[in-house]
This record gives sequence, C-alpha cells and structure tokens, in this order.
Amino acid sequence: MKSTSLIVLVLIFANALSASLASAQESTTSMDEIKNAIVKGNAKELAIHFNTTIDLSVPGKDGTYSKVQAELIIKDFFEKNKPKSFKINHEGSSNDGSRYAIGTLTASNNSYRLYFLIKNTNGKALIHQMQIEVE
Repeated sequence: MKSTSLIVLVLIFANALSASLASAQESTTSMDEIKNAIVKGNAKELAIHFNTTIDLSVPGKDGTYSKVQAELIIKDFFEKNKPKSFKINHEGSSNDGSRYAIGTLTASNNSYRLYFLIKNTNGKALIHQMQIEVE
C-alpha cells in the first residue's frame, strides 16, 4: 500500500511540474512572438496577443479599445513610424502572474519607450495594456 501511495504522489508531482514547465514555455514564446511582431511592424501578428479590450496609448490616441480597433491604431502607428529595432530593457512580473516589459522602439523617424502588460486570461497570456511614448 505504501508503494502505491508513493507512486501516486510521484505521478501527481510529475504532472504538476509538467504543467508548470509548459506554462513557462508558453510565456516565453508569447514574449518572443510579441517582440518579433513589434520589430517587424506587424500589427496583425501583434494583435493576436491582445485581450478582447486593451488600454492603449500611442502619440495622439489614448483610451480603451477593442482588439480590432487597437490593431488598426497600431497598424497606423507602424505605417507612420516604421520600426527599425526593438530592445526590451526591463521585464518583470507580479504576484498575480502578470508580466510586463519596457523597451526602446527605434523607428524611422524617432525613438519610443514602449511598455506592455500581459495578464493570463482563461489560461492564455494576453496583452491588456500597451503604451508607446516619444523618448
């Protein structure tokens, strides 16, 4: 009986560890995908990671927008400010599982400070807030 209990305990621990590692890998992938979409200036790829509504601030626009509206605003921003590079300067997380990144977006005509906040929604890491401001 003891060996059966031990096997069950090991299986439960292994399952929990596997789920935790998969979640960490998804988080890393999301962050990489977001960074790549910004570097490419691809609003459509970036919007895949938007929550259904997003607090968005770009020069000239500031508010809470639907995913579709936010994609159009970011597309317009990228068309006017073609990205050359994006470097994440700092990233972190909070106790509730939220993650954030602050970086420098170098565009064809200016440099911008870009911040985004990711929260887990229904098991998926999504951008809930994004701010782009002139440095």
